[in-house]
Amino acid sequence: MTSLDKPTTDDKPTTDDTSPDDARAVTEAALFEAFGGVRGMVETVLPGLLFVSIYTVNKDLHMSAIAALAVALVMVVVRLVRKDTVKHAFSGVFGVAFGVVFAMMTGNAKDFYLPGMLYTLGLALAYIVTAMAGVPLIGLMLGPVFKENLSWRTRNPGRKKAYTKASWAWGLILLGKSAILFPLYWWADTTQLGWVLVTLKIPPFLLAVYLTWVFLAKAPPPIDVFAEMEERERAEEERRAASAQEDDGAAPAGRHRRQP
Repeated sequence: MTSLDKPTTDDKPTTDDTSPDDARAVTEAALFEAFGGVRGMVETVLPGLLFVSIYTVNKDLHMSAIAALAVALVMVVVRLVRKDTVKHAFSGVFGVAFGVVFAMMTGNAKDFYLPGMLYTLGLALAYIVTAMAGVPLIGLMLGPVFKENLSWRTRNPGRKKAYTKASWAWGLILLGKSAILFPLYWWADTTQLGWVLVTLKIPPFLLAVYLTWVFLAKAPPPIDVFAEMEERERAEEERRAASAQEDDGAAPAGRHRRQP
């Protein structure tokens, strides 16, 4: 158990005085940062949309795959040039690259979507399993964003409960999405699967983010463990400074007593 995670003797979280409106604003900003916002959603959807659009027109697997990978790389380059956060764009490139490799190896255009579908299913199970284990994945993801790290596990039970609910929401939503896509992977053709998958990119994501916002907006505010660490460091520095001043004051008195 780390110093950021250990319980305190006070049952109430040590937080700044924050109004409900401020707490909601902080939650909205943190979720926007964590999940990439509008730009992140565009970067998630565009490669797959380009792939299925081109494949619908000419049924050319190679052209569709290369175009999807190229636009994903361009988005990364744009972020690098603008010195923006690249984690969402890079994740998109890796997802597209795996899809291209699968599709090229098998010669089946539907396999372009298979890595992303397997990732979605695995993520759904991870959300559910971690929620059942009492260490909800959404809390592990958002804790650093809210500057609370793992303090919610033992010091802020209200937030742990909110994170658990949010993880269940993400898990069940993604599991439902997988339940739609995998039968289509086996029974539908490539264009049908592709358009359904593109259609299901944003709505389930927005629903999960909205539910996360609802749960966290009603939860107690996060404990800023970084501020606590800085406060402890300042207190320690002040204690050392005071101790040094006492030693400096005691030294002349000692020399005076030793004089004959």
